[in-house]
Amino acid sequence: MSVYFYGCITLDGYLADKNHGLDWLHETGSAEDTGYDAFYQKMNVTIMGRRTYDEIAKLEDTASVYPTTENYVFTHSASLSQKGFVPVSEDAVEFVRGIHSEKNIWVVGGNTVLAPLLDADLVDHLIVQIAPVLLGEGIPLFAQKEALRRFHLDEIKRYGQFAELIYSRR
Repeated sequence: MSVYFYGCITLDGYLADKNHGLDWLHETGSAEDTGYDAFYQKMNVTIMGRRTYDEIAKLEDTASVYPTTENYVFTHSASLSQKGFVPVSEDAVEFVRGIHSEKNIWVVGGNTVLAPLLDADLVDHLIVQIAPVLLGEGIPLFAQKEALRRFHLDEIKRYGQFAELIYSRR
């Protein structure tokens, strides 16, 4: 099993604006301008928090967003409005540890799911795209507990105005 974070942040380190909005990202570029398709083909499972799911649920054709993966949402709700997404109420760390060892897991979205996985040393790869945008305030990507964690820079790619940094855990 490999656990990946793949996502885009602003130059000043924010994943979303202070209202959890992503307009800054949608106005900067699209997934077609990146290596998203090749990345997604390697994934078996997506996991996300409720706020990330709510943003996805606003899209016109939600079912086409993650059509070939098992998609789990950490939430207190017993059901979700969109097909193809399964609610999960257990701890993210225990949930990930319970996934079959041959599956690749993509942590989609924010730090409420990513932080505990980083704290438990379960994140194997960080693929971070940086958009040429400064927000000044917002939702930071990293919010884990204070502890030194080292990753190795494997590759740097450029997609239009985006820089992509690819790291793996040492």
